[in-house]
Amino acid sequence: MNARQDSTSTRRDEAARAGWLYYVAGNTQDQIAAKLGISRQTAQRLVSLAMSEGLIRVRVDHPIANCMDLAERLRTRFSLAMAEVVPSDPGSSSTTTGVAEAAAAEIERWLRKPEPVVLAIGTGRTLKTAIEQLPPMECPQHKVVSLTGNISPDGSAAFYNVIFTMADRIKARSFPMPLPVIASSRQERDALLAQPMIQPTLELAARADVAFVGIGDLGPKAPLYEDGFISESELKELQKAGAIAEIIGRVYDREGRLIENMTNERVASAPLPSREKSLVVALAMGERKLPGILAAVRRHLVNGLITDERTAEALLAA
Repeated sequence: MNARQDSTSTRRDEAARAGWLYYVAGNTQDQIAAKLGISRQTAQRLVSLAMSEGLIRVRVDHPIANCMDLAERLRTRFSLAMAEVVPSDPGSSSTTTGVAEAAAAEIERWLRKPEPVVLAIGTGRTLKTAIEQLPPMECPQHKVVSLTGNISPDGSAAFYNVIFTMADRIKARSFPMPLPVIASSRQERDALLAQPMIQPTLELAARADVAFVGIGDLGPKAPLYEDGFISESELKELQKAGAIAEIIGRVYDREGRLIENMTNERVASAPLPSREKSLVVALAMGERKLPGILAAVRRHLVNGLITDERTAEALLAA
């Protein structure tokens, strides 16, 4: 697909989204502008385009309509502050395609805000893919803070920690967490987090306006294990204790309860920002991650979700 075709497709997607919000959800053009992060004039043009392109009949004649329907049901069912659902590709087993693109668009909307924003960022494959799709931007008014340590067990930079990639792309002040992802002991973790140079980063993370995090499963190919942060024996012990997933390194069970002791007491991540004051968005899709996503939204570990159709339908059927 060439650039012109891609631009036209994106414009039709935007028009379909605006058309659904206007004709199906009953939003005003001012409300559409606020929700999509665009001007009222642009919202008006998109609604008009949806009609002129034949996307609007009795319903929005576009695949995005089903996605928006699912997103609205997810918001209602799990009391989410935001939800975004992207179309599923029946022939793909990817756990990033679609979700990463939607996440990049959502992150960009926050970065386009003129007022200062504190944006917290986790780690993971989906998040890394999303950040790599951000356009170059000048955002000196914003601050980007890492929620996780960025040092691997061998002392190298953690491959899926994205704070430096993001800072380079958007030219914003960045606040990395110069710590190991998982310390060797609880005492070492406590000593590291008590360092004066770390305290400002923890305080900044606590007052983030928005945070984007991944959800890692704890199956045989758990990212924590494959990336060398925990051993095979530790993974088996966590599984035996009922752990099913992790967010920024902290593992939890099917009820969304953190697993006490074990590896959680050594994780050198900042706590997730308060879901009462901040928007904490999980980027996750796929069958392997489904139990972890379900526990996270039920327990309110996150209050925002970007996922795909198949995962959304499974969540609603649970």
